[in-house]
Amino acid sequence: MTNQSSIQYSVFTKPWRTLPMEQLIEKAHGFGFDGIELPIRDGFQVEPHNAAKQLPEWSRQMADYGMHIYSVASSTDEAIFAACAEAGVPVIRIMLDIDFEAGYWASERNNRMYLESLQPLCEKYGMKIGIQQHVGTHRVKTSAALYRFLEHTDPRYFGAIWDAGHDGVRGEGPIIGLDMVWSHLCMVNLKNAYYKRISESGAEQAAWQLCFTTGRDGMASWPAVTEYLRKRRYEGVVCLTAEYDDEAEVDRYIREDLAYAKSLFHI
Repeated sequence: MTNQSSIQYSVFTKPWRTLPMEQLIEKAHGFGFDGIELPIRDGFQVEPHNAAKQLPEWSRQMADYGMHIYSVASSTDEAIFAACAEAGVPVIRIMLDIDFEAGYWASERNNRMYLESLQPLCEKYGMKIGIQQHVGTHRVKTSAALYRFLEHTDPRYFGAIWDAGHDGVRGEGPIIGLDMVWSHLCMVNLKNAYYKRISESGAEQAAWQLCFTTGRDGMASWPAVTEYLRKRRYEGVVCLTAEYDDEAEVDRYIREDLAYAKSLFHI
């Protein structure tokens, strides 16, 4: 069975974009995480134009706390590959989009060609592209669709980042979803969400809002996710994405969710 020592707990640092580096590292360490997923985006601590200089410095500072940068959320520009390789960051997380004007199958072909074009960069820098399913108008939303992009790729260079929250609102479930992408699974995101009706009763067409909440309170069953991972002896990164609609409570919620996740893996 999977045990605590085989899981590395990471946190997506998006909610704390204004904190200076050392304060953010101390916060993540104080929560009890082993490392982080760092956005490399405009408006965040590390931006694309300064990643070559700043990302290795983040990695060195984190090593002082015994922590790691397990992944970054960024683009697939070569400069990002180079910065990650220099800093020892193994995974770049991305999502794939569907072009409605081109149609689904044309978009699938285009995305496959896009991934093929990235393999030389993965080989050159020793990196992996992690692709996440994501609910959204243009996103690739399901595990089944995600696997179609990955099935002919080399798992040394391309991986699935399976997200419990987005799976929960789509309804595949971990026994199906995780099994679909298992051959390429490189990271598991733990978050949770549900749909809330925002239209009045009797409206001509009901309207719904996607709400992000704590691990215990959404449509995804974290116990079912962790049970599957334990049975399959998963050893790798579990990233808590710290995405909550109630942003004022993010610090409290992420502490509680990390304790909840660890308790489930410890069963």
